[in-house]
This record gives sequence, C-alpha cells and structure tokens, in this order.
Amino acid sequence: MLELYAHPFSSYCWKVLIPLYENATPFKYRILEQEFPENGAEFGRLWPIGKFPLLVDDGRPVMESSVIIEHLQRHHPGPVTFIPEGDAGLEVRMLDRIFDNHVMGQMQRVVADALRGPERHDPVEVEQAKAALQKSYAWLDGWMEGREWAVAGAFSLADCAAAPSLFYADWVDPIPEALANLGGYRARLLARPSVARAIDEARPYRAYFPLGAPERD
Repeated sequence: MLELYAHPFSSYCWKVLIPLYENATPFKYRILEQEFPENGAEFGRLWPIGKFPLLVDDGRPVMESSVIIEHLQRHHPGPVTFIPEGDAGLEVRMLDRIFDNHVMGQMQRVVADALRGPERHDPVEVEQAKAALQKSYAWLDGWMEGREWAVAGAFSLADCAAAPSLFYADWVDPIPEALANLGGYRARLLARPSVARAIDEARPYRAYFPLGAPERD
C-alpha cells in the first residue's frame, strides 16, 4: 500500500494528489494536521527536512512532487501517462519547471510576505513577485493559444503542476481578463474531476490562507 504524507491545502500536495486521483491509484492518506499527531511524528522520522508531500512505497520514502509523479508512472502506472516519451516529455518537464518556479514560486513569495506579519512586510518584494507573475502569465497565455492542455494535447505532469500554481496565483494576483487563453486553461483545470476533488478537500482549510481566501473557486 502506498502512503502519502500531505496536507489538503498545500499546492505541492495537490500536485501529487491529482495524478493519484486521475489513475484511481489506491493509497493511504496520512494527513498532516494537528488532530493526527502520529502522522506528523512518523513524517518527521522519515523526512527530517520536513517538506511535504512525501510518498512511502513499501517502506521506501520518495521525496519531491515531480519525482513522486514519475515514480508513480514507473511503478504504479494507470491509464493516464504523465510524462510521455521523446520531445513531448521534454516539453512536459519544461512546463513543469515553469509552473513550479515562475508561477508557484512567485506566488509563494507574496504568501511568505503575508506570513511574516505587518511589522516585517516588504512591499518591494511583493511588487517584484507580482511583476514576475504577470510576466509569466503573459508568456503562458501565448503558449496556451490553440491548446487544451499544456503539452501534446494530453493531460500530463505539466498540468498537475499548473493546476495548484494557477489556482493560488490567481488568488494572489488575478490573471488579467485580456489573457483569455490562460484564463480559459485555468477554468478547464479547475473543472477536471481530479482537480475539483483536490479543491473540495481543501475547502475546510481556506482560513489558513494568510491573504484571505476570495469568495470564489
């Protein structure tokens, strides 16, 4: 049995939950919340660095969301292939890095500033992060022209990265209405059953969002 140590509100945990749900892969969900202290204790023993999600496969810990998804494809394959062969696979990995580094990473800079508290806010940091987000939005809008999913016409690792990235980034700094390709892509992602399930499971924890969760999505 696979075990996943994760939190329902975490963007990188969504990234792994989505492929698990896509392929209906059986796993035990070890939720990292205060009401389950035994999960936190075991997680800390298995991975002292403490970054989640963490997958445990027959006693073997697997770290980092992109690697976990590749591990699932290699050892627990299902009908959806998340990393195709050849050049399409390179594009999938490229978009995965773009969403993680240039969307999720910039969004998290703004969230981290909010978590520091009003006495330690850095308006310049927030302004720079939002400017970088808008630059990424514009590039992605062009990339998504004529595409349903991020790469090769099929749902992939890139879309697993895109869903939580764009979900939360749009909360932090909304995607401009003029970027209809990107806005439409975000809407398709949120409507996909695996993503919608992750969103619904996270709803009880929306109060954790330090900027205040909007009344949408």
